[in-house]
Amino acid sequence: MWKYFFAWFPMVLIAIINGLFREKVIANKLNELQAHQLSTLSMIIFFGIYVWVLFKIFKPESTNQTLLIGLLWLVLTVIFEFLFGHYVVGHPWNKLLLDYNILKGRVWPLFLIWITISPYVIYHLQK
Repeated sequence: MWKYFFAWFPMVLIAIINGLFREKVIANKLNELQAHQLSTLSMIIFFGIYVWVLFKIFKPESTNQTLLIGLLWLVLTVIFEFLFGHYVVGHPWNKLLLDYNILKGRVWPLFLIWITISPYVIYHLQK
C-alpha cells in the first residue's frame, strides 16, 4: 500500500495545475459556478488518466486492495483540502465547505466519489 500512498502526491500536482488552468483560462470565460463545475469535470478526467497509467505500472493485487486505495486517497484528499485550504491558502472554513453543497450546484463531491471508486473501476476495466 505504500506505493499507492506515495502515488497520491502527484495528484496534488495535477490538482494544482487544474486549479491554475481554472483561474487563468476558464474563470475568464465562465462565471464562478460554471468554472467550478468544468474544473471538477476536468479534474475527474485528469485523475482517471493518471490512475489508468499508474495501474499499468503498479497493478493492484485484488479488488479489496482497490477499495482500500480509494479510501486512502479519499482521506488524504479531504485532509489536504481542508488543512492546505485553510492554513496555507487562508480560506475560511465556510468557503471550503461551500464546495460540498450539491444543492447550490457545487459538484466537488462528485470528484470525491470518483477518487474513491476509480481504483476499483479502472482495475476492472484493465482486466
